[in-house]
Amino acid sequence: MELEVRHLRALCAIADTGSLHRAARQLGVAQPSLSTQLRRIEQELGGTLFARARTGCRPTPLGRLVLSRARPLVAEMRALVSEARACATGGTELRVGSTASRALAGWLRRLRARGQEPNLHMNVSPNVLLHMVADGQLDVAFVHEVEGTPLRVPEGLRLRVLVGREPQFVSLPADHPTTAAPVVDVRDLAGDRWMIDPTVDGEWDAVQRMFRAAGINPPVLHGDYHTAAALVATGEVVTVCQPSCLPRADMAVRRLHGDPLGVRLLLAARTETDLEGALPALEEAYWEAARLAPAYREWLEREGRPTPAPAPTPVLS
Repeated sequence: MELEVRHLRALCAIADTGSLHRAARQLGVAQPSLSTQLRRIEQELGGTLFARARTGCRPTPLGRLVLSRARPLVAEMRALVSEARACATGGTELRVGSTASRALAGWLRRLRARGQEPNLHMNVSPNVLLHMVADGQLDVAFVHEVEGTPLRVPEGLRLRVLVGREPQFVSLPADHPTTAAPVVDVRDLAGDRWMIDPTVDGEWDAVQRMFRAAGINPPVLHGDYHTAAALVATGEVVTVCQPSCLPRADMAVRRLHGDPLGVRLLLAARTETDLEGALPALEEAYWEAARLAPAYREWLEREGRPTPAPAPTPVLS
């Protein structure tokens, strides 16, 4: 078997995610197929590249050697393809990565209005997105860092802090007894089922710390954001949510007493040029989303942090 760029890309994905399952999901292939591909690569190179354990996959010394040569090759190939496409279309493509955010739609709209064509890649893992920027797969990434769980920032990345600490709120069924007040004490939710996405870097640990500090041990279900929202609406669970989350007829959004959960919002890139080109549009979009969310707007006003006035969106001639 002759090694190809796709094989090197697979090795990088396994190393970045630490798991064959997560790497397969990132690459859009079945896990058995990726496992077979890894065995063939190891046979071709003559040794084991990853040590497999119940906790995940870690590169062996041989694996680290191969990865040190593979990453620059993968990055160069992606850069070549991106630049060639941009040249062929006459446009300016911006490869954007992001975790979930209410600001995302406004950010993309503003980037287009500024003459950039964003190519979006979503991932629940900020660490994966940061590695994709470092490897040249993305130009910029908008990520969150859960308080108490620092991100693993690759060497050479440049960061800008959008929000130093964004409090996390809770979404509840609209008829939940605690929604009568604008602030909810987490201890009043001890009897509720919670839903948490364990694949989001740091979120599970942060919520568990909050429970321990409050002296409660509620039942916890695992699920993604979309599943959690659907189950909140039907009264099955409560869940942590971003403060910019909008209430609905069947779902309420409330602040948590004492703001026990927080995240830091960051924009990452390899160059100052990429940062400065994307940050203004992101700032405008974020504060627009904050103004539209009643609970978050009230929290910001109470904290003496009024949202910046909206800037006019440029119009291309």
